[in-house]
Amino acid sequence: MRFPATPNFSGFLAPSSVEADVCNLSVLCGSIPIELDGSFYRVAPDPQFPPIADDDIWFNGDGMVTRFKFRNGSVSLHQRWARTRKFQLERSAGKALFGAYRNPLTDNESVKGEIRGTANTNVVVHAGKLLALKEDSPPVLMDPETLETLDPCYDFGGRMTSETFTAHPKTDPGTGEMLAFGYAAKGLCTRDMVFYVIDPEGEITSETWFELPYYCMMHDFGFTEDYVIFHVVPIIGSWERLEVGLPHFGFDRTRPIHLGILPRAGSAADLRWFTAPNCFASHVMNAHNIGTKINFDVPMAPGNMFPFFPDTEGQPFDPDRGAARMTRWSVDMQSNSTEIEMAPLASLIGEFPRIDDRFAGRRNRWGWQLVQDSSKPFDAPGGRTGSGMMMNTLGRIDLEAGESETYWLGSTSSFQEPAFVPRPGSSDEGDGYIVVLENRLAEMASRLLLFDAMKLAQGPIATIGMPFRIRQGLHGNWVPSSAIA
Repeated sequence: MRFPATPNFSGFLAPSSVEADVCNLSVLCGSIPIELDGSFYRVAPDPQFPPIADDDIWFNGDGMVTRFKFRNGSVSLHQRWARTRKFQLERSAGKALFGAYRNPLTDNESVKGEIRGTANTNVVVHAGKLLALKEDSPPVLMDPETLETLDPCYDFGGRMTSETFTAHPKTDPGTGEMLAFGYAAKGLCTRDMVFYVIDPEGEITSETWFELPYYCMMHDFGFTEDYVIFHVVPIIGSWERLEVGLPHFGFDRTRPIHLGILPRAGSAADLRWFTAPNCFASHVMNAHNIGTKINFDVPMAPGNMFPFFPDTEGQPFDPDRGAARMTRWSVDMQSNSTEIEMAPLASLIGEFPRIDDRFAGRRNRWGWQLVQDSSKPFDAPGGRTGSGMMMNTLGRIDLEAGESETYWLGSTSSFQEPAFVPRPGSSDEGDGYIVVLENRLAEMASRLLLFDAMKLAQGPIATIGMPFRIRQGLHGNWVPSSAIA
């Protein structure tokens, strides 16, 4: 079959379509710590068929889940497609049936009304279950050992009443609960939102429904020991956009942002909204509260960060205004003010923030992220990756001192999202490793890198070769073997 000769389907973004099991990957340099015992799960959009249209947005592809299993100083690779309802219907037809990204009006008549989710955004493990996630649909339940799809529309035993489930659920390290939400929860382009609490055994124990100030892409959120935090930024959508063939989302420069604070012990009646002038933030590093004062840390840009979701009034994309820097948003639930205070935390430009998840919802000092370092030479002979952001550097931020350290890969490589791996036996924040995939753009190849999390500048302690190219992915997580036993 032939995919379009467009940037979204060529070069390093050419579909991989590889399902495989490979034992004992080659360690090209360094060594893997013998005590590491767990798996790095990640997922990438990887379409099984060419799109109906002449082109398609990169992250509309079918979810390809990869598992890197570490044990006894070696690592194995296992990769499978998440067999969503969409995947199964198209596999039976032998062609694409679902159309443009989140636009059911472009679907083949034979699949009208079917769940369109691709399970291509994140993979998490909770209560021993592996969930492949896309924010416009229910989770896909997979076997954490074999990656076999067990349920293409997992609804937590019938307790999940929303149509959607976030791709960024959070686990509270203190309670063991998973916190999650769904937006457009009663249907596409609706303002309906639901917040879920899922206990350590995987049962939904509560749900809280409310409405957003306006419909938008609610990609991530934050939590503290006492509160849940929802940031509403003007990546907006509407049926009117879909009817005329525009991208589902666009950036509206005229709207303010909102920050919704929900007490974890409260109800929808206790939800309070704060506001600030127009800006952009997608992912969340972490949040914590000191009494009623809440700090919420995000990579924030003054303008649109996503060129693939263009300005609603046709203004050209401005990469300078789309440059995100780590910023702290602060509000006080005891104050009469509805304003959000904003203060810079670091000067690095970048995205895909990560922390030591044992400190999620608590005050943390260390954070890691991908960095766009324009002072370094960059050449992409294999074409762009993903959003087109030049993520050529890995960074660590000291949130207390405002300092950072970085590691640059070289002029023809970029990073995928990192994950933090705690050092077994240590409870100190940041004591562990960073695992991350390298895109080797000149060679059209991939490598898995392992860093000492507190010594990024010294380079990887292990470099692991891949038998094939791993397509640019979105999110993933480290899971100790004890969590999937």
